[in-house]
Parts: sequence; structure tokens; C-alpha cells
Amino acid sequence: MKNVSFLMLFLATAPAFPQSSSVPHLNKSGKAIQLIVNDKPFLVFGGELHNSSSSGFSYMRPIWAQMRKKNLNTVIAPVYWELLEPEEGQFDFSLVDSMLAGARSQQLHLILLWFASWKNGYSTYAPGWVKNNTEKYPRAKDPDGKPVNQLSTFGEATLRADARAFKKLMQHIREVDAIDQTVIMAQIENEVGLFNHPRDYSDPANAAYNKPVPAKLMNYLSANKGKLQPELDSAWRSNGYKTSGNWETVFGKSLLDRSNWQTLSYLTEELFTVYQYAQYIGQVAAAGKEAYPIPMYVNAWLKQKSTPWPGRYPAGGPTAHTLDLWRAAAPSLDFISPDIYIPEVLQTAAAYHRKDNPLFIPEIKPGNESANQAFWIFAEHDAIGMAPFGIDESTPETDPVTKTYAVLEQAKDLLLQQQGKGTMKGFYLDSNNSKQSFELGGYRVDVQLGSGSFADAAGFAAGEKKTTLAGGILINTGKDEFFAIGKDFKLIFFPITADGKTLDIEYCDEGSFVNGNWVRTRRLNGDESRAGGDYGFGFKKGNYALVVFEPSPAGDCHIMKFKLYKY
Repeated sequence: MKNVSFLMLFLATAPAFPQSSSVPHLNKSGKAIQLIVNDKPFLVFGGELHNSSSSGFSYMRPIWAQMRKKNLNTVIAPVYWELLEPEEGQFDFSLVDSMLAGARSQQLHLILLWFASWKNGYSTYAPGWVKNNTEKYPRAKDPDGKPVNQLSTFGEATLRADARAFKKLMQHIREVDAIDQTVIMAQIENEVGLFNHPRDYSDPANAAYNKPVPAKLMNYLSANKGKLQPELDSAWRSNGYKTSGNWETVFGKSLLDRSNWQTLSYLTEELFTVYQYAQYIGQVAAAGKEAYPIPMYVNAWLKQKSTPWPGRYPAGGPTAHTLDLWRAAAPSLDFISPDIYIPEVLQTAAAYHRKDNPLFIPEIKPGNESANQAFWIFAEHDAIGMAPFGIDESTPETDPVTKTYAVLEQAKDLLLQQQGKGTMKGFYLDSNNSKQSFELGGYRVDVQLGSGSFADAAGFAAGEKKTTLAGGILINTGKDEFFAIGKDFKLIFFPITADGKTLDIEYCDEGSFVNGNWVRTRRLNGDESRAGGDYGFGFKKGNYALVVFEPSPAGDCHIMKFKLYKY
């Protein structure tokens, strides 16, 4: 191999992660599913590079240090089929090896994106020898029989070539990285699906559409009848729960509703296309796992108001209403992830977090909103991780996720310990939703936007600039004991059961975690936290306890530990 000397050099000199007795994998912990790396639970504080960043050695060289300065622990980076296998059967791992070296130099992990048969629906990253041989590697076709710039899922030779190349990649990663575990997961393809039309209209696709629904899928539907997600079950039920027949016999004739974007237009064609993509990608993943069985997933371009039906969004991709079908057709995939660039972040995260599908967000719109939503994502959904897209575009000083990841990195052990136990609540507040209520640790808790100033808490802050965004985490670690993480919000605790006693704060400490151990920085039982009483102003009305985050001049997030008591 032409890169042996370079490979041996960086393997010998790059700082290694702790050695492991197992490959990265998923593990059930209570009700949560956790990612295990180097035999320990791991949270991905990630960022995804721009599409072309990792295609050049020199381009990436200064970026690795910037990623560490942003407090990332994981970089999500593409590997390109066309550069990995520029000539059929000839593989070049030099870019992959340079990524490993760059990540290791900053003690970063990698998640590899396999840009192969499809990237954002299209087949632009397939090698030239695939693109130029349409007879062997056929394209999907539109209703008029015209080929499109998207490889057909019915190309058996395409599937074999894609799976072979991905298996070679995983073999190489196993050979050079199984001990260090720099690479912890892999994404298969990217935002797959057909544009402009709800399905492929090539001759093999037309024949498959008119044949009986595959027995494997019908067996899955029958075994899970009454337990399927509503969108799939309603289509099947409306046609009499038939257990045989072609796609339209089983799921009905499709409709197109232009008046309501939430209608599932072209649903039968979409389900057919989903099955084909899931079968194909599942086989690519299975081939990779034969070589190195790290967690593997697919990601989704979401159905939304601006792209309301399949073909406007990639038809056949893992949209939320097709998750059951993806799980049935591609069991080799460990989970399915949403790419979130829409305002409905909270609703989308909830749709993808299922008992058989842990939440991981490989792409989210960068900025202040997602930097605050991260607290909610990790705490409310026991998430494996998240990653703003285009992470190499902004500087560490201007990217708000830098400060979010700084505090989450401190608290990661605590978060991992509490996952799956129901002891954490996450929250995200903005000017449209400035208050949230929930129950935790025997109390009703109101979370409100607040500047953190004493005047704000006392109601005297009329002239102050109001806080417009906040994200945070509240963790119940023992009887009446809590940790709060974040900034720019206040917590109001109310007893659920009245017992005639007055609720108040026993103590409130600001501090940090050092090597997983809590270290108090200062006791905040004075004005800084409003921890107890009302300081003679008389603004406290009712039986409650109040904790407020003190504003940081630098805008940093905080961790506070406090305990309630009654007298």
C-alpha cells in the first residue's frame, strides 16, 4: 500500500485514546440507549464539516485545532466514494488516514459520512467509472422514461460496488483504529431519496411496484398490527388490512393534496420507494459491519411546509412517518436520525426519539437557538449527541455552541449517570415560549426566562434588556437535591402536596466538575441566587423557592448545586 510509511508514522506518534476491549457499540441503560466508546458511555458534542472540507489535506490542517477550541469532542466528516475508489478495485486511503491523524492530534473522535451512491438525493459523489456506465449502473427514471441524476435502487451492480467499497473502508478503519477508536460511528449515504417524482419509473421499478408487497414486509406488518405508527397503520387499515397484493392493493391509490402540506400525499409510492432505499442501504451497512461492526445510521431530509410531498423532499428517505418501514427493511441500521433546519426542532426531536431509536442529530442549523436547544436535546431525550452543520465556518469566539459544549463537557458524567432514570428535565425558552412547567423530585417546577439580575427577580428591571433565549437542564440527584445547568433562566419550586410548612433554599453553590468530581466555587446564599427569603422587599408572595442564575459578563453557562428544605 502506497501510504504505509505515512500511516506507520502517525500511528506511532499520534496520542492515542485509552485502549479498549470492545468496538464502539450501543448499550441499553434504563430507558436510554447509550453509545459506548472505549468501554465507557459517551456523549457526542459534535460538529459536521462542510461537504467538501475533508477532501483536501492542506485545507483541513488548521481546522482540527479550531474544532478543539470550540470544545467539540467529535467531528463529523465525509468520506467520498469517488476519491476512495477512483478506479474500480483500486483504493486510496490517504485522505482517511489524514483525517485520523488530524483528529488524533487534537484528541477528537470522528463520525464518518459515507458519500457514495447518494448525497442529498443525488449521485454526485459516485466515481466516474460508475457515472459513465449507465448500462451497468442504471439511473432512476422519470414517468417519461428519461434517466435522472440519481442512481436507481434497482441497480444490483451498483449495490454490490457500493457495499464492496464501504466494506473496504471499514476493514481499513478496523486495521488502523480498532484500538484507539478515533472513529466511533458511520453514516450510510446522506439524505437519500428521489427528487421531482415519488418513485422510480424504470422498467424494474414498475415491475416491482405491480408485484405483491414482499412477504418479509407483510410478515412485519402482521406481527405488529395495532402497534405500528399511525401513518402506516391508517393506510393499511383503510384498505382492509390486506395481507397480500401489490402496493396499491395493500396501501391504496395515492392522492396529492396541495392545500394541506401535512397530508401524506403519494403515500403508497413513498412507502414503495422507502422500502427500496432501506433494503439497499441496509445491505451496504451489513457489508460494512462484516468488517467492523460500529454503530451505523441514516439521516433524513425532513418533510416540511416548503417541501410538502415526496419528490419535493427526497422520496424514500427516512422521514418521521416512515420509521417503522425503515426499521423493518434495514435491521442492520442501529438508528435513524433527523437533520433539522426547520423551526420545529422540539417536535422533530420528539418524533425521532423512540424506544427502538435513540436520538442523534447529525445536522442542526448552527446559531444561538441550537446552542440553547442542546440542553433540552441532551436532557429531555437522553440524546446520544448533536452536531451543528458547517462547524468549520465560524470561529470558536463567535460560535455560541463553544460555551454550550464547555459546560456540557464538564457535566457529561453526571448526564450519563442520570440517563434513562427519569431524573432529568431539559428546557428551551424563547420570547414565544417564555415559561415551562413540569414535575421533578416531588415538586412542581416553573422555569422562566430571566436576566439573572437582582432587579429582575425583584420586579424592578423595567429598563433592563430582556433575555430572549435560554436553555437549561435540571437534575434531581437526591432527596430535595438538584443540579441546574445553563444561564438566563430562573427556577421556581412549588410543593405538590401542602403540609403547612414553608419551602425555601437550604444552600446554593456555584461550581464545576473537575475530572468528574464536583468542586464548589462559591456559596450563593446571598443576592446572587435569591437563595432564601425575599430580602425585606416583600416581593415573595406564596409558598415557593426561587433559584436564579447570576449573569456572567462573558456570557458563560454555569452549574449550580442546591438543596430545598421546609420550616
